[in-house]
Amino acid sequence: MTSTIPNSNLCEYKPGLEGIPATESSVSHVDGINGILEYRGIRLEELAHKSSFLETAYLLIWGNLPSEQQLQDFQTEILYHRRIKYRIRDMMKCFPETGHPMDALQTSAAALGLFYSRRALDNPEYIRRAVVRLLAKIPTMVAAFHQMRRGNDAIQPNDDLDYAANFLYMLTERSPHPLAAKIFDVCLTLHAEHTINASTFSAMVTASTLTDPYAVVASAVGTLAGPLHGGANEEVLSMLDEIGSIENVAAYVDEKVAGKQKIMGFGHRVYKVKDPRANILQGLVEELFEKTGYDPYYKIALELEKVVEGKLGAKGIYPNVDFYSGLVYRKLGIPSDLFTPIFAIARVAGWLAHWKEQLNMNRIFRPTQVYTGGHNIPYIPMSER
Repeated sequence: MTSTIPNSNLCEYKPGLEGIPATESSVSHVDGINGILEYRGIRLEELAHKSSFLETAYLLIWGNLPSEQQLQDFQTEILYHRRIKYRIRDMMKCFPETGHPMDALQTSAAALGLFYSRRALDNPEYIRRAVVRLLAKIPTMVAAFHQMRRGNDAIQPNDDLDYAANFLYMLTERSPHPLAAKIFDVCLTLHAEHTINASTFSAMVTASTLTDPYAVVASAVGTLAGPLHGGANEEVLSMLDEIGSIENVAAYVDEKVAGKQKIMGFGHRVYKVKDPRANILQGLVEELFEKTGYDPYYKIALELEKVVEGKLGAKGIYPNVDFYSGLVYRKLGIPSDLFTPIFAIARVAGWLAHWKEQLNMNRIFRPTQVYTGGHNIPYIPMSER
């Protein structure tokens, strides 16, 4: 559906702003036809195999790969700021145990602004501290709520563990296997950035008002929580559980196709081939299962990919990043309702990169609309309604 906007330089209205540029950016690039994703011009496959999440975060936010000393300083700052204030922990203890972790995270992220917001957006040191605090504290808050909803005190960060290993430790109070920590770190890298998606656009709109970065991240978290964005990875495991066995896959796909229903974990607004992140995740699945034993869902997933590709591949519908990420997290012992908060832990890097870029060329977002209502409608008195 498109329509003309009268008296405007804009020619068309497109639902969801599909294909309409909203900004200029050097943070990341997607080639959906050829299945390419680059962070600051570097192919994601290279970063996944050679880099770490924090090094990738530095690249995204500051625009260049850090020197050895720069990375060491960055890691040290984040390690120092992992802990959260007791008043935030006390607030989180009052959250309902049945609340979704994404709602808890959005509230907690916004609360950081009460303690650290000065809105000194022209001060590079303020910007750096905000970046460090958000990257450091978001994982701690996710893990803390997970413990508190089970009636436990939050597990304090372990300063002997790196970023990825420490998060897994805070979930269980057990040091993870090095392979598990490495794979989880790669998963964070894969989810760190993906151009102007819904949550990033939400972050940019909020940032354009020149509010504080904690409000920017909180708004992005709220957007990511929706099932059409970050929430899909939870639904993939539910789908595989519903299918139950390889023998049921074909009938399940036929039913979904006949009913014109979405098959979770398939299709992407940009990619018309298999999501490059899905390819990398599938390799991680194989590596992890080879060491720790295969998940029965994996064979169902492979058959599902094969059947969907056969029926819908011609329409450009292939696995996206959500299809295999849940299988990795499930094997790492992570509860399914933490999948999207983990997405947020990673995507904070991308949100902050776009926040920082927005500050450099800021203009408040103020799109127009196509009005479809009436005109000159008289007011009807209450007695006549």
